[in-house]
Amino acid sequence: MTNPMSLRHHHGFRFLLTLVLSLPLLVQAAEPLPSWNDGPSKKNIIEFVQAVTDQGSKDFVKPEDRIAVFDNDGTLWSEQPMYFELLFALDEVKRTAPQHPEWKTTQPFQAVLENDHKALAAAGMEGLLKIFAATHTGMTTAAFDDYAKTWLSQARHPKTGKPYTEMIFQPMLEMLDYLRSQDFKTYIVSGGDTGFMRAFAEKVYGIPPEQVIGTTFVTAFQYKDGEASILRTPKLAHNDDGPGKPESIDAVIGRRPILAFGNSDGDLQMLQWTAAGPGKRFMGLVHHTDAKREWAYDRQSQIGRLDKALDEANSRGWTVVDMASEWRRIYPFDAATPEQVQ
Repeated sequence: MTNPMSLRHHHGFRFLLTLVLSLPLLVQAAEPLPSWNDGPSKKNIIEFVQAVTDQGSKDFVKPEDRIAVFDNDGTLWSEQPMYFELLFALDEVKRTAPQHPEWKTTQPFQAVLENDHKALAAAGMEGLLKIFAATHTGMTTAAFDDYAKTWLSQARHPKTGKPYTEMIFQPMLEMLDYLRSQDFKTYIVSGGDTGFMRAFAEKVYGIPPEQVIGTTFVTAFQYKDGEASILRTPKLAHNDDGPGKPESIDAVIGRRPILAFGNSDGDLQMLQWTAAGPGKRFMGLVHHTDAKREWAYDRQSQIGRLDKALDEANSRGWTVVDMASEWRRIYPFDAATPEQVQ
């Protein structure tokens, strides 16, 4: 008869041996930023986070001050061939056109309905503001949220055929998760409409509505037939681009971020505001250099132009992510490329 105690010790030894042998795999699985190649950007991010979260470090930052802000368009998801929210607005013009027969002969709406890109471009910023006012206001916040969610569930990207909410950057999703695991509070600070981004940010990025800051229209409370609602009016309240970003950070968050990430000149002031604070800081830019897997553009682009911010980042030693060489995969649906040696 086999001694039960011997069996118990034997199985215990096998369990310990299996555990020891699996430790490298467990460590590998827990390694942050798996879609990033080993390179300067990944190294800078991890070293920064370790420095500000280590209580024994001279750079330690209390959890309540670990504020991280991210642009959305071009930083967390793609922005080509044009800003996704603009595509939403153009589709909304077409959807609601039967209610506005005058649009058939009124610019810039006529250009949208006739797919006349030249006339639409000629309408300029004034024309775009008219389109956004027509498609983003005149309804309650709840109704706008429904319109945005419906469009996001049905619309597809013209190049990939994927839902726009899948055109998000896997490496940045991993960074958001990594920061939150280290007690950072992550915010979106973007030029996009706050209501539009709130329609998907929590589901897609894990960022709740109260941590989404964007461009806003003046709203008005109304109480009608026993129903309370918030009406979106056509008057612009705040343009959350350029200097508007640090202004809204100060007004809404009330704490200066210690980490900021953008991708264009519209993010420069947000990065400058972050850099101006005391202690250790992280400023980063996503540089779109991958024409094969995404798009390659910077100084001459009409969308997401990266010129002045790139110069300042290089001169001040900020982190500039080379998408082509530093990201193993772009989107969640992509297969990862082999690890590249830097």
